[in-house]
Amino acid sequence: MSRLTPPRCLAAPRNHLALAICMATMTPALAQQGEAHQSAAGNVLELGATEITNTQLGSTTEGSRSYTTGAMSTATKLPMTMRETPQAVTVITRQRMDDMGMTSINDAIDATPGVFLSYASGPGRQTYYARGFEIDNLMYDGIPSGYNGVNVGVQPNLAMFDRVEIVRGATGLVTGAGNPSAAVNMVRKRPLGDQRVTLTGAAGSWDDYRGEVDASSPLNESGTLRGRVVTSYRDANSYIDGAEEDHGLLYAITEADLSDDTTLAVGFSHQKDKTNNFWGASLVGLDGRHQDLPRSYNPGTDWENKEQETNTLFAELRHQLANDWKLQFNGSYAKQNALFSGSYQSRFKADRRLERTVYQTKNDERQTGLDAFASGPFQAFGRTHELVIGASKRIYDMTSDDYDPYNFSSWPVDGGKPDFTRISSSRAVTSQDGVYMTTRLSLADPLKLILGGRLDWYDYDDKESSEADYKVTRNVTRYAGLIYDLDDHHSVYVSYSDIFTPQSNKDTSGSPIKPIVGKNYEVGIKGEYFDGALNASAALFRIDQENRAVNVTGADRLNCSDQQNCSVASGEVRSQGIDLELQGALTENWQLGAGYTYARVHTLKDAANPQNENQRFDTDMPEHLFKLSTVYRFQGPLEKLRVGGNLSWQSRMYNDIPLDGGSSYRLKQGAYALTSLMAGYAVNENLDLQLNANNVFDKKYYSSISTSTQYGGDTYGAPRNLMLTAKYSF
Repeated sequence: MSRLTPPRCLAAPRNHLALAICMATMTPALAQQGEAHQSAAGNVLELGATEITNTQLGSTTEGSRSYTTGAMSTATKLPMTMRETPQAVTVITRQRMDDMGMTSINDAIDATPGVFLSYASGPGRQTYYARGFEIDNLMYDGIPSGYNGVNVGVQPNLAMFDRVEIVRGATGLVTGAGNPSAAVNMVRKRPLGDQRVTLTGAAGSWDDYRGEVDASSPLNESGTLRGRVVTSYRDANSYIDGAEEDHGLLYAITEADLSDDTTLAVGFSHQKDKTNNFWGASLVGLDGRHQDLPRSYNPGTDWENKEQETNTLFAELRHQLANDWKLQFNGSYAKQNALFSGSYQSRFKADRRLERTVYQTKNDERQTGLDAFASGPFQAFGRTHELVIGASKRIYDMTSDDYDPYNFSSWPVDGGKPDFTRISSSRAVTSQDGVYMTTRLSLADPLKLILGGRLDWYDYDDKESSEADYKVTRNVTRYAGLIYDLDDHHSVYVSYSDIFTPQSNKDTSGSPIKPIVGKNYEVGIKGEYFDGALNASAALFRIDQENRAVNVTGADRLNCSDQQNCSVASGEVRSQGIDLELQGALTENWQLGAGYTYARVHTLKDAANPQNENQRFDTDMPEHLFKLSTVYRFQGPLEKLRVGGNLSWQSRMYNDIPLDGGSSYRLKQGAYALTSLMAGYAVNENLDLQLNANNVFDKKYYSSISTSTQYGGDTYGAPRNLMLTAKYSF
């Protein structure tokens, strides 16, 4: 609980934006005291309809009306402002989600600067990329969770999250194993200190309907026990003929103050998603060109289905120790059941006749995550420093059942649903144990040094074949960042971070080759204005991903103990570019989130295919990305009105399509921009209406393009569409 002391933000003259933010983040008692303080000084500030809550900018974004955050710990476990974090970071706040009508993590990813949402494997098999590398971890309240968008890849429902924090580059210090792409940390909503209920209803194009209830309240008279429940359901058709989907969510959390120093939170979420349009994309012609089919064309069948159900239990225990130290424990257990029955059109036969490839699999995925750490200040050399020491454990247990026909490419195009029969089952368990330490050293008043290290034990256990097992023992991950404050508003930084990715490939002796290592080098400048209400950054980065497996070829293969699986760790890929971002308040009433990223990703070394060296690593991702979201709230007679929108632009994508006869055709999706608009109106203190218009100029474009004439990859983006949302709070 906050003590009734004079508010520091009122102790000296400030600009009106800073003062309004300060007042909006106080407890009611502090707010009253602040108003009295201002009156006594003869400087009364009228806040109008500003909501006074006990939420601080940076710890919880809900209710802040902000597009930025004051503090985040995703990069290093240390609670630092964006300016203090020596990497490119973004936060998608609750306000930004609501303004832009975001409902799933796909929407948040699509709005994040420097991150690319790809549907190259099908319209419902999304993958995420940052700086040219796939994001293979999603984090929930700081606990990493393995993510495979092509095979399993549930899309978390944003109704249960307060914000999404994204750190671009190598993030091995907090995630352990993974790619040098980004850490995406989804922070769950917590119970509020007062009773509040919000009812939301939405209706949009193609019979897209959504309902949501969000209720929070103290559960005892003293307020030491609090609870919150969020439930959501969406039923939608599509611009694609016959395509439909539905999404259901139940989220519940209870938070208890066990003592003045100890708080326990326990929660549960149940999410169920279903769609019949997830795999098949349109074929290109035999000449490699787009067929320019209608956007409504559905290459799939009416029997296809993707059904996923995820149940998650989680807990968090926070204990305040002496001398400003704290102890925190987080635990999570998630179980996902998924059944995929799908198909895609194909031309695998020599005569390139049109057929259908069919597929069915059932996945049972279990993920367990544990993380415990202690953090706090310490004194050394006459200065105060910070330290985090922790340990974590992850277990990823996957069982898959495959069915016949399996990838059977001669199924008739209109042959109906096959009689799928289970033919095999496989199970693999991946475990990872780690210990880590991070410290922020105050070398001088303007100079801070962050050092971190992590030690991991990684074990892949294939329950069907011990020959596929592999381990990584005592892998060392490093982190270093140096930050220098130029003045009260600007800092420059330089940082290094890395991450490892174990490989199943075997060397010439039959032993697993060493892990891939992704090394992230970054230098930049950051600005913080209006007491943290606006953050700006500019960074230059380079990522070197080394030790990629390269197949042994030619006479050298005779020296391999296993000639079917023989590689050397010699491949190398480099990503380098620039990252610019601005997020937060330009004025009291104008919020903005905008960013531009250029990332050139190319192959440095590839002994098996030397022709790939110095060539683009993946051509069907754009090198340039620009994304902008904004909202403006009018004042005076129009104070109930707000307007805003999105603007996104990306450079061209292309693939060189092999053709029969040995030639090729360069298939392109040229650069394009998309514009979306929104307008909201607060009818009264309880009812709010909002209209979102997406792709207002009805741009026709491909969100992904094909790589072959033998199977489909052309997926259209959505045409112009509308969504009307009504929200009633009491």
